[in-house]
Amino acid sequence: MSSPLGSAAGGSRDLVLARIRAALHTGPPEEEEEPVPRDYLRSHVPADDPGALLDLLQHHLADYRALVHRCTADRLPLLLAALFEARDARTVAVPPGLPPDWLGVTHARVLPDDGPDGPLTAARLDTVDSVLTGCALAIAETGTLVLDGGPAQGRRLLTLVPDHHVCVVLAPGQVVASVPLALPRLDPTRPQTWISGPSATSDIELDRVEGVHGPRTLEVVLVTDGG
Repeated sequence: MSSPLGSAAGGSRDLVLARIRAALHTGPPEEEEEPVPRDYLRSHVPADDPGALLDLLQHHLADYRALVHRCTADRLPLLLAALFEARDARTVAVPPGLPPDWLGVTHARVLPDDGPDGPLTAARLDTVDSVLTGCALAIAETGTLVLDGGPAQGRRLLTLVPDHHVCVVLAPGQVVASVPLALPRLDPTRPQTWISGPSATSDIELDRVEGVHGPRTLEVVLVTDGG
């Protein structure tokens, strides 16, 4: 005689395996599950107030100790050049699809990930001063940047090794209010990285240490029509 616990465990296992088969489109067809009601509030920011959305994003990014800047598209190259100069960055790694005009006036040496010497290795990236990328989305309510390996973002390795990451967010198109609004706009098959502030951890005494699992410094540039 099987125990209720065993039955529950078997039922959970069968459910998980059925979902895996459905996701992989393998195995016998499974019965369709009843849709889960999602009638919760999807955003706490008025949809008709993009200024409030951007202010909230900036507030939460700063709360996570990211350095936030705003500028218009025509001022972006000058601002980026100033950010790298302020850190005395001599080399900047970039993904292959980064818009070339973003670094049109910088004096730093630009190292593309698809350069003549091949993709940048972890060892080479460890000698790079900064990395510049775009993003897929920015989530205002959580102060989160989402990278999915798109043309202006490149491989995940690019944003893990250098100590200084500058990420450009194009507002309002790349800014959403909440995670529920972000998920439908993201491709679940792409390699996503969700970033909330610079890399940080803490020990049992709650002593914060930054730069352990990624960049010690995260700077975010919000590019807007109104500056």
